Amino acid sequence: MSQENKTQTWVSEFILLGLSSDWGTQVFLFVLFLTMYLVTVVGNSLLLLLIRLDNRLHTPMYFFLTVLSFVDLCYANSIVPQMLAHLLSAQKSIPFHSCVLQLYASLALGGSEFFLLGAMAYDRYVAVCHPLHYTVIMHGGLCLGLAAGCLGAGLINSLMETIITFRLPLCHNIINHFACETLAVLRLACVDISLNMVMVAISGFLVIMLPCSLVLFSYGHIVAAILRIRSTQGRSKAFGTCASHLTVVSMCFGATMFTYLGPRSASSVKKEKMIALFYAVVAPMLNPVIYSLKNKDVLAALWKVLEKFRVKSRL
Repeated sequence: MSQENKTQTWVSEFILLGLSSDWGTQVFLFVLFLTMYLVTVVGNSLLLLLIRLDNRLHTPMYFFLTVLSFVDLCYANSIVPQMLAHLLSAQKSIPFHSCVLQLYASLALGGSEFFLLGAMAYDRYVAVCHPLHYTVIMHGGLCLGLAAGCLGAGLINSLMETIITFRLPLCHNIINHFACETLAVLRLACVDISLNMVMVAISGFLVIMLPCSLVLFSYGHIVAAILRIRSTQGRSKAFGTCASHLTVVSMCFGATMFTYLGPRSASSVKKEKMIALFYAVVAPMLNPVIYSLKNKDVLAALWKVLEKFRVKSRL
């Protein structure tokens, strides 16, 4: 029997080291992340409700925004509640099957979000570059197909990555992370993980670069179309329809490329934790805020709902 096989350990649960071992820091982080989580839940739920109630928001753009908000809610719920519980717990353990499920869910939802951002960029491209044919091109069947394709691509990619990750023999069960994350779990392996790292790189390239390429293609044509508009007001209106999406795209793709395409170093583990925090806590909270504050239609729908409640409260 080889030395690698001798050190292999059967794992029934994992121990998460979390973000800090200092009790005061953990309490502070608990309050901070709980606040951000509540904003995430309320913000995305409110956005879903407004789109559902206002007929003016029943368009392809807001259909994709509905799917994005739903994905953000699911993503946050797959990680944040457990992280909050562990911040106030002495024993930060997670059963093996729960770890597998968490890794699969986070990869599937994260991948789906990137593909959705690509689909939303295509929607903006059609709206700006082919406005007269927008309703014909972006019909209900295409929107449903694109959304299903985005979710399906995320699920399939996640399934493959989860399988190759948890088939490895593990030397111990202590994960240097606050959640079950691919690279953190791979570090527990007793065998060479070079092939796994190549597979992770290929997966990341497909999930990040394919949607990013679609975004660049779409916005390249959008910018060209906007520059052809003579009036300043027309340019401003055309760009305004894309501003919120472009902000979210820059934030999400920029953070990922900075973390995973940058040079590896001793601080890589900290960077991985930071990017995981960004996508689990920060991005789901900011997305509905960005789409609300920069969107006159959403703000109008919000005031309309508030006015209805105000009128009813007087009766």
